[in-house]
Amino acid sequence: MLSKRYCGIVLGALGVSMAGQAQDYLPVLQYHHVSASSPKSTSVTPEQFTEHMDYLKNAGFQVVDLRSALDDLKAHKPLPEKSVAISFDDAYRSIYQAGFPIMKERNFPFTVFINTEPVERHSRSFLTWEQMKEMEASGGVFANHTIRHPYMLRKEKGETDQDWLARMTHEVDTVEQLLNKHLGHSPKMLAYPYGESNRQIRDMMKDRGIMAFGQQSGVVSAESDFENLPRFPASGAYATLSTLKTKLNAKPMPLLSEETGGDFATDQPVSIRLTFKEGKYRLKDMACYVAGQGKASLNWVSKTEVVATANKPFGVGRGRINCTMPDNSGKHYYWYSNVWIRSSADQGYVSEKS
Repeated sequence: MLSKRYCGIVLGALGVSMAGQAQDYLPVLQYHHVSASSPKSTSVTPEQFTEHMDYLKNAGFQVVDLRSALDDLKAHKPLPEKSVAISFDDAYRSIYQAGFPIMKERNFPFTVFINTEPVERHSRSFLTWEQMKEMEASGGVFANHTIRHPYMLRKEKGETDQDWLARMTHEVDTVEQLLNKHLGHSPKMLAYPYGESNRQIRDMMKDRGIMAFGQQSGVVSAESDFENLPRFPASGAYATLSTLKTKLNAKPMPLLSEETGGDFATDQPVSIRLTFKEGKYRLKDMACYVAGQGKASLNWVSKTEVVATANKPFGVGRGRINCTMPDNSGKHYYWYSNVWIRSSADQGYVSEKS
């Protein structure tokens, strides 16, 4: 398996050299179920998934191994032009039954983030270790999605902060041990359940050399936070081909800095302060959208600095602001997203300062 992956990297590098073109960012697609009978909000039908994969192939996209591409980006090494990575969350058996044959036929590598509790109890709705081994032989990689898929920032009743952190450490380390036990290795990647993390959790990832993904949308670049990476959802409402094309043409927002106010929202509207790098950008064409609210108000405090503010506070749950801006060619959009958690007292979230 590793030799095939390395061969793919070498061939990709040769392709970059021959074409004289390269890419310094990576869109990562996120799927869950590949099924017509599972919840629509987290599913693509086999027909939709085939349409997506056919588009990638016919439009000349280079589907790359996720961990190898992340390593290259972090090391400032170029990726092949039109690189993209494919990922799945939750280890549903429909990935093996309906998704895997489609990717195998096209020779596409992919990553599945697995929560191991249903795998270990042999749930018929989830993958088996034997199926994972079979998928590994054709480009599949299996990574960490914790044991039980918890809200990682919520404490159980009566739990201290120390107890909570110990439980989260167990959730992460146990899956790493199971990956090594059953598959012989771990790619050292994790997807946060529900996309939720804080500085303590992200520091845990960094200490273990684990690259981790949230649920904010956008593309990965060398300047990304490799303990809180973005992906593009490609299921449910985001499964249309037109939506997919827009995301595949996204670039990282050219930011010098960002200020979000932390991981938690309050009873006041959230705001973000974005400072742009020097360059010629279509700043007047930038727009920011607040989940469930429409456009955010933009206050340009200088020629290269803007504050985007939501119109009203978020309700309890997760809220986000997405900002996009066309590039000078008009063919691509710069993309930025941030997610906040608005908690309620009965949910048991850890302190916002944790």
